[in-house]
Amino acid sequence: MHTRVHSADTRIQHACARSPAGPRWHQDGCPPGPACGSVADVGPPVMGGAPAFWRDRGLPGPTPGSGRPDACLPPQVVHAHRPHFLALHCQEFGGKNYEASMSHVDKFVKELLSSDAMKEYSRARVYLDENYKSQEQFTALGSFYFLHESLKNIYQFDFKAKKFKKVTGKEIYSDTLESTPMLEKEKFPQDYFPECKWSRKGFLRTRWCLADCAFDLVNIHLFHDASNLVAWETSPSVYSGIRHKALGYVLDRIVDHRFEKASYFVFGDFNFRLDSKSVVETLCTKATMQTVRAADTNEVVKLIFRESDNDRKVMLQLEKKLFDYFNQEVFRDDNGTAVSPAVGCVRLLTAPLSYLPSYPYSEDCSQGRQYMNTRCPAWCDRVLMSPSAKELVLRSESEEKVVTYDHIGPNVCMGDHKPVFLAFRIAPGAGKPHARVPKCCVVQ
Repeated sequence: MHTRVHSADTRIQHACARSPAGPRWHQDGCPPGPACGSVADVGPPVMGGAPAFWRDRGLPGPTPGSGRPDACLPPQVVHAHRPHFLALHCQEFGGKNYEASMSHVDKFVKELLSSDAMKEYSRARVYLDENYKSQEQFTALGSFYFLHESLKNIYQFDFKAKKFKKVTGKEIYSDTLESTPMLEKEKFPQDYFPECKWSRKGFLRTRWCLADCAFDLVNIHLFHDASNLVAWETSPSVYSGIRHKALGYVLDRIVDHRFEKASYFVFGDFNFRLDSKSVVETLCTKATMQTVRAADTNEVVKLIFRESDNDRKVMLQLEKKLFDYFNQEVFRDDNGTAVSPAVGCVRLLTAPLSYLPSYPYSEDCSQGRQYMNTRCPAWCDRVLMSPSAKELVLRSESEEKVVTYDHIGPNVCMGDHKPVFLAFRIAPGAGKPHARVPKCCVVQ
């Protein structure tokens, strides 16, 4: 479905344990492992004002409640963090049946912009990739940026003119994204797609300057696991390799020679998954495996793991689109630490994971806490950042929690993904060593 800044400093928050010196950061973004699909929220600085980042997907769509503005941007969350700069990244905008649902998008966006929760946001930029008739370009990404009325000076980068321009008013772009100079949008090259079949995968990048800090915000949607059986065959899985290649493509584009380098936050649906083979070995250590094959092709169509004793109780059933483990609590106890993977990648950082796997939740309105038995639960949705972006985070010297990294709606139906958000402070000028931003001061 899945921030606030002013002239002083900006607050970044996440719901994770942190050391006295500040939050514990670790490297992330390199499969095998979970991924990030989320919202980032930046809170107010000492003088008032901060940013926030959200990640959401599939809006508006067929999921109950997903057509409401408060389904993707709950007023309680906005009121709790009172962000001055708020970024919302959506994937699969329009839902799975986008050809039928796109007709509802305009109404949805208008209601969101005029909602009570957003009445103090006097400026906004909305970028929606709705052109599903262009398969070579269609990503179904939606990026929303809201600026609080108290935020005096904020600038957005023009990638064509290579200049920052002051942000005024509210603007919505959809049909003209390819010609809009205020963003970069790309669908992955066709040979990146499994079996070269087009799907809605790519990234959308914008660049901002506030409080004398320049940074990129990148909306991303990476490739999913098409088959649980294929994912189980090797460690890491073939799908992990595909995601790793695609993520590398995005990061290379962000830091290439075309523009001055800046700190960057990447948040969306990374589709990072737990390493299936390792998870099955962990969950079914003392189980015996039964293989079921198709009669006509001899292809493996099902794996059944049974306890060696205890009347050979079935522990896990695995099919192409079935992951049916007898005890879902293992993914909830202590935020799933029993199965959470070790991750490592020098190019991206994340705050510690302190929330439950964000996917795949039941889309039944009465089963808000229940996982579907289609996939192994995983942290598909997250907010990641470059090493220099981490330095934008202001480590508060007080006991006030300045970073919150959490998911939204743990007990209610939010669709198959729970939205994820990061809220934090940034200090003015913190990004200057990594991005020369004097151009921010020039109003275009």
